[in-house]
Amino acid sequence: MAATPTPEHVERVVIENCSIATVDADDTEYASGHIVVAGNRIESVGAGRTPEGLENVVRRVDGTGHLATPGLVNTHHHFYQWITRGLATDHNLFDWLVALYPTWARIDEPMVRAAAQGSLAMMARGGVTTAMDHHYVYPRGSGDLSGAIIGAARDMGVRFTLARGSMDRSAKDGGLPPDFAVETLDGALAGTEATIDAHHDPSFDAMTQVAAAPCSPFSISTELLCQGAELARRKGVRMHTHGSETVEEEKFCHELFGMGPTDYFESTGWLGDDVWMAHCVHMNDSDIAAFARTGTGVAHCPSSNARLAAGIARVPDMLAAGVPVGLGVDGTASNESGELHTELRNALLINRLGAHREKALNARQALRLGTYGGAQVLGRAEQIGSLEPGKLADLVLWKLDTLAHASIADPVTALVFGAAAPVTLSLVDGRPVVEDNHLITADEEAIARATRDEARRLAQVAAGA
Repeated sequence: MAATPTPEHVERVVIENCSIATVDADDTEYASGHIVVAGNRIESVGAGRTPEGLENVVRRVDGTGHLATPGLVNTHHHFYQWITRGLATDHNLFDWLVALYPTWARIDEPMVRAAAQGSLAMMARGGVTTAMDHHYVYPRGSGDLSGAIIGAARDMGVRFTLARGSMDRSAKDGGLPPDFAVETLDGALAGTEATIDAHHDPSFDAMTQVAAAPCSPFSISTELLCQGAELARRKGVRMHTHGSETVEEEKFCHELFGMGPTDYFESTGWLGDDVWMAHCVHMNDSDIAAFARTGTGVAHCPSSNARLAAGIARVPDMLAAGVPVGLGVDGTASNESGELHTELRNALLINRLGAHREKALNARQALRLGTYGGAQVLGRAEQIGSLEPGKLADLVLWKLDTLAHASIADPVTALVFGAAAPVTLSLVDGRPVVEDNHLITADEEAIARATRDEARRLAQVAAGA
């Protein structure tokens, strides 16, 4: 094993002359400042030019006309859906699931790898440095799907959490998935544990982590929830699922369990500071208080919520109560753009349609949701999510001096309210992933061809089933 470089020998990258939004606890910002990256850590952040005398500077970046922020953190996604985009476009959640499950149940390893590459490429080129995937469809004989997803993330060079999902409640048991789309209880638990054992890295600078993630109340048994929680806590990993997404889910839980989703989750051990849930649109005051009391996090997916007509999540009320909230792209079968900048903007705009109107969220709160809030939700706020000395060097340099943003004086307002900004540089673990608005870790054209081919093959397989 190679020796760890001593501080005086570590290679440094210097970024200067840029605006900086650190998203630290004080929301510190610099109109013109510098960032020094040493190895895979942020060494210093401050106003003005970098101090003289730094050793082993291998690269200097002039950030004039740019804003530096922490890398975006995506907290909810379904990568495999990249190859079923543009289908069932006028459906609510339950009808959409029923329409697409028969196709999704035909996926295999090459399809999943191509879809993961497409999903990751779209996010990474748009400023995401930490991604996650909630994968819960494991058809028998489909190959090593978890390994394919993790391999795609490793090749892309992004930090990654795989939420190893599962379903064991099929249509014959009162659930939504067809019978051939689910696992057995024992199979789901064994598959989750094997994935944790093979891939989870608990270290500070981990590039790959695993969470236990049964899919949703209407596709999993109570036994899978309870035993899944026990497994996750025994293994020391986080827990993720869908919760309170639609009024239909609320009705389903009352009819099947005699209580609403939040009470049901609490009864099965699924509230806690090691848990985050996607959507949480239909939350009453008691639900929000329970999340705040237990430290349960939320992945807010505004574009998907709108696409499926689920409703407007009470994000301002969650934040006021102290609930950790991050942003999620969600699967690209319900958010065809597939990138997180859209969620910064839509989180702000859609929440202003709610009860709080123009006071719902501002630009800096939206940026915090997409960076530090996401880090909180994934349990990595000590390592990523803000630009502070000692944290991992996951950061983005956004170009804001083009026509799209040139007349907006405030850079954070330009980033959040404006059009998607080009990414001049994205670093993950101190290594470049995007340069001059192009991925340097992957061939975008090759990925586009592969995903197009696999989407066509999946459609053919599903049609012939």
